[in-house]
Amino acid sequence: MSDIAIKVENLSKRYRLLSQGRGNNSLKDLLLSPLRNLREIVSLTKRNVIEAEQDDYFWALKDNSFEIKKGEVVAIVGRNGAGKTTLLKILSKITAPTSGRIEINGRVNSLLAVGTGFNGELTGRENVYMNGTIHGMSRKEINRKFDEIVDFAGVEKFIDMPVKRYSSGMGVRLGFAVAAFLEPEILIIDEVLAVGDIAFQNKCMGKMREIGQEGRTVLLVSHNMQTVKRLSQQGILLRSGKIEMIDSIESIVSSYMQGIEKIQQGSDITQEMHLRYPPKLEIHRFEITNSSGKETRELLMDE
Repeated sequence: MSDIAIKVENLSKRYRLLSQGRGNNSLKDLLLSPLRNLREIVSLTKRNVIEAEQDDYFWALKDNSFEIKKGEVVAIVGRNGAGKTTLLKILSKITAPTSGRIEINGRVNSLLAVGTGFNGELTGRENVYMNGTIHGMSRKEINRKFDEIVDFAGVEKFIDMPVKRYSSGMGVRLGFAVAAFLEPEILIIDEVLAVGDIAFQNKCMGKMREIGQEGRTVLLVSHNMQTVKRLSQQGILLRSGKIEMIDSIESIVSSYMQGIEKIQQGSDITQEMHLRYPPKLEIHRFEITNSSGKETRELLMDE
């Protein structure tokens, strides 16, 4: 039996950029627009889209391949626009890839945005049962987990209230509890836990560590490097839609931080800056050092 939970081969995703100033301003445009639209639809259905014009299309992901083993907790790291959320949407089968192949072995549950998979008109209770049914669980299985879900989310008083009346914090708490407690073999989490308070974030991190220890797979995205280092062992670094490296989480975080514009190492104080301070105070130089006393330009939150 394979120990691979997720296998991705040559995965690419492109989006068409919205064109400006191409309205139907003439009779000729009106007559030709059906033919133009048909040609564009045909182009979108072709498998070979690699040669598409760069002016019309944006590649959110381009030719990415990787494997994640069962039981691994893996963080996807990258700046805004690197393609992290697009990758998670494809793995969650919310968005179809443009090209490439994905193999997923196990039941997937994901939380990619506040209220993902919830119907606002239904109550919290109804949404829990609906989500469990969608993910292949029987009513008996959901009943067994229901009290734990409600208790973890802390929405006992509101469980029979329509979800559309929930605050964003309540929605994400219930969403995470549903995603985590309905026994997924693969849990995919985007940067949604930032909505909750510190106490709930700590509960979530504890639950994700527990899921990993149970041999289930966790794939997460977070801009909080402290959280990433606490939860995951391996990492994937994305830059501009391409995987730059796959390594231990320490190496991934270090490489990511080096790619961000940082304060220059040491700085001389100019005469103009002296004028901002009292006459008796003179600062000629400052530097940033780490816990070992070594001058550095890279500091993480837990340092």
